Amino acid sequence: MTQQLRPDRADAEPSGIDRFFRITSRGSTLSRELRGGLTTFVAMAYIVMLNPLILGSSADATGAQLTPEQLTTATAATAGVMTVVMGLVGNAPLALASGLGVNAVVAFTIAPAMTWAQAFGLVVLEGVVIVVLAVSGVREKIINAIPAPLKTALTVGIGLYIALIGLVSAGFVTRKPDAANTTVPVQMGQGTEGHLVGVPIAIFCLSLLLMLVLLARKVPGAMLIGIAVSTVVAIAVNAAFGIDPEQWGTIVPELPDHVIGSPDFSLFGQVDLFGGFAAAGGIAATVFLFTLVLSGFFDAMGTITSVSSEAGLVRNGKVEGMGRILAVDGVAAAAGGLSGSSPNTVFLESATGVAEGARTGLASVVTGLLFCATLLFTPLAAVVPAQAAAPALVIVGALMMAQVRHVPWDDPEYVVPAFLTIAVIPFTYMITNGIGAGLIAYAVIKVARGKAREIGWLVGVLALVFAAYFGIEGIEALIG
Repeated sequence: MTQQLRPDRADAEPSGIDRFFRITSRGSTLSRELRGGLTTFVAMAYIVMLNPLILGSSADATGAQLTPEQLTTATAATAGVMTVVMGLVGNAPLALASGLGVNAVVAFTIAPAMTWAQAFGLVVLEGVVIVVLAVSGVREKIINAIPAPLKTALTVGIGLYIALIGLVSAGFVTRKPDAANTTVPVQMGQGTEGHLVGVPIAIFCLSLLLMLVLLARKVPGAMLIGIAVSTVVAIAVNAAFGIDPEQWGTIVPELPDHVIGSPDFSLFGQVDLFGGFAAAGGIAATVFLFTLVLSGFFDAMGTITSVSSEAGLVRNGKVEGMGRILAVDGVAAAAGGLSGSSPNTVFLESATGVAEGARTGLASVVTGLLFCATLLFTPLAAVVPAQAAAPALVIVGALMMAQVRHVPWDDPEYVVPAFLTIAVIPFTYMITNGIGAGLIAYAVIKVARGKAREIGWLVGVLALVFAAYFGIEGIEALIG
């Protein structure tokens, strides 16, 4: 009996690593931490290909676009370094990378209004704000000010938004030509008939179905496997049949001249902290910054709490080391701007490593080092077509949509504000609009029901700011 229960010798004798990460005291082992770190990496490694797809699909106000090599380097390097920092400072099995949803804000809302350097400057400022909020204790006041149903609606709206981005990037959903004189703004597939035609669309469907099967079977790294397999098939089919490059879009699946290459760090440090306020206007830039803070801060809070709870790191309702964890999360957001990617935040996929037994920051160190290793394989990012990677956006959107069950649809004070938040985001292709519409509707309904005092001064101010943002053209006309 004693022989069966005795752990491996490597785990039985506390080492320096064991004492630093408190592996034994948290009921874990070295092998579990290593396995958990590897599992988390496999589950979220798709971001190395997906983030470049999102950021590379947009252009800034000058028409400049970022290259896959630049974005792959920035994504992998920042994720690697900040995840290691989380492990060493926060001692939690939480991995960080460019946040899905918030990267769409940078790409499709902020960058078109200014240069990339100015957009990344706002990302850095977001990180600074989050760090200040984390260390000052103001976060509780902000959390309590924004109604929970609207925060949930924001997550759902962003989910629909990134799913739409995925469908559009793959060509599954297209804009119906104005020449048709139709009132229908979008359609399925290409041409005027709205049919799915062509090999690239078939690759998208294959990738999506494969991911669904793997997720249903609970296969670790389902999205990464789906992207990899579909890319191989796309390369083979393109080589065999010579598909028209225009059908693929920005990236044609062709074998690179070499697999291992030097990382492209040309985006690192290319930031303009305050230029965005002049380029987009003070009110617009402030709203952009607020959107980044709101999206990143609250998403991180929810993810950290849920994953830490699964890991048994919640004591008396509080996450162990929450202050340090939030501080690292804020620094990671700023690091995303400095590197030229997008705000980095804690990933929900960290839960996959926790499910494998990870309980300490050692798992995060392992995950981070694996991200750093991918820097040697940046040429591979230039061969992944949107049709192979975009299904991951649809899947992630579906997972985020699941939060809609937490919205109190039977409460008249929330049903319209929540609906507007969710619907306006994808319908206007801008997250900022959804947040503003939801807050304004919430404030108006409260006032109409004689409950103005329940709004709270912070929400009231935000509603006025968004009202000014929506009516900025009229305000400028009035004041000359």
